Amino acid sequence: MNDGTDYRAILTAGIPLIDVRAPVEFQQGAMPGAINLPLMNDDERAAVGTCYKRQGSDAALALGHRLVSGEIRQRRLDAWLRACQAHPQGYLCCARGGLRSHIVQRWLAEAGTPFPLVSGGYKALRQAAIQATEALVQKPIVLIGGCTGSGKTQLVRRQPNGVDLEGLARHRGSSFGRTVEPQLSQASFENQLAAELLKTDARQDLRLWVLEDESRAIGANHLPECLRERMAQAPVAVVEDPFALRLERLNDEYFVRMHRDFTQAYGEEQGWQAYSEYLHHGLFAIRRRLGLQRYAELRALLEVALRTQRASGTTGGHLAWLTPLLNEYYDPMYRYQLEKKAAKIVFRGDWQAVADWLKARR
Repeated sequence: MNDGTDYRAILTAGIPLIDVRAPVEFQQGAMPGAINLPLMNDDERAAVGTCYKRQGSDAALALGHRLVSGEIRQRRLDAWLRACQAHPQGYLCCARGGLRSHIVQRWLAEAGTPFPLVSGGYKALRQAAIQATEALVQKPIVLIGGCTGSGKTQLVRRQPNGVDLEGLARHRGSSFGRTVEPQLSQASFENQLAAELLKTDARQDLRLWVLEDESRAIGANHLPECLRERMAQAPVAVVEDPFALRLERLNDEYFVRMHRDFTQAYGEEQGWQAYSEYLHHGLFAIRRRLGLQRYAELRALLEVALRTQRASGTTGGHLAWLTPLLNEYYDPMYRYQLEKKAAKIVFRGDWQAVADWLKARR
């Protein structure tokens, strides 16, 4: 794999990539495990691009060398050398495996650190990721359905052939679905998905995939069309757990854990503000569907629950607004969606029964 052309192997193994593209390119799409150590920053890249259009490639190359010289070049070279030392099995990567990665490769070699690059660069890896997804989703799929709080995501995560789409999207798919981590770009999400499918497929001889029953979009990320089409045809196993157990799960996930996550990310005071805004935003996003009067009533209950949680650390007060929200909005909405899939439902049972059913099929 020294020539850097076994793209599937790179994706499957999660090989570290030192991505030397500009930050704006990296944000638009990157591979899992890539670290962005650019040859040129966004402004430098833009200046070189303008020069290329007006004066040609030689002038653009000369400008690039002037912009990345002296102390700037040394700082960037030192960062690449540290990354090479930290990831000796890695590869250099630029947009197409062209000039930028070759320049960095040459500078590293001159500094005594030969390092391979990905032939074809990010574009080739991206194409390989798309093709891998298209091929792998042709295997049979079983979807896990159920009302909010049924533990669907946890069930998928426990399957050796399960792929957690919400985890990859960094979003739980509802108006309260955001996590502390921001969502990735669409291309980066698709790349993550391809790598996860390849890794999971490589670990065992899979007969089928187990996925959560998702809509077309998970937050800002959309499922690849090839996967969405396959999921639309897939059989569904529905988790039917008691309402009290669902409330317990939701209390832990949305109030206990989200408060903890925001506090760990931002500190006590800022974390509390971020957590409070997260809950308010989730309710605000569905205000029209609730009706403005009902929204105002639930928002008042939310504010009381937040004051209680702030004062005592207890989260039970949130059930005063969560219970009617499930009964009046989320459960009816999901049951309506499930009715349209009635012909595809192949099993119903509580969490453990569905887990046992999946094990038998595996």
